Amino acid sequence: MPRTPIQTDAAPAAIGPYSQATRAGNTVFFSGQIPLDPATGEVVEGGIDAQARRAFDNLKAVAEAAGGSLADIARVGLYLTDLSQFTAVNAVMAEYFDAPYPARSTIEVSALPKGVLFEVDAVMVTQ
Repeated sequence: MPRTPIQTDAAPAAIGPYSQATRAGNTVFFSGQIPLDPATGEVVEGGIDAQARRAFDNLKAVAEAAGGSLADIARVGLYLTDLSQFTAVNAVMAEYFDAPYPARSTIEVSALPKGVLFEVDAVMVTQ
């Protein structure tokens, strides 16, 4: 099955040899989105709330570029450098997703690119 890259200027450009997302059939696999401002390429200022919102905004932009929306996302992966921030990230995620919620894993990691506090990846299924 051929893979089709997804790209939008409404989300940060890839900072390595990968696509923002890749479509294979009706499934879209998202690369991790970190809290970079797509206009500047810089990490957004603020704590975990601001960083999570920017990362989810970036995820939403890529979903839309792929012809879907956050409502089409079947699974998300959350990566935090401090799992004690889980409650704050959970509250932000609730602003972006409605029931039925996607499946999710939440993992504490020792570090993320550019020293950010949060990253999200996803899998989306479209019609």
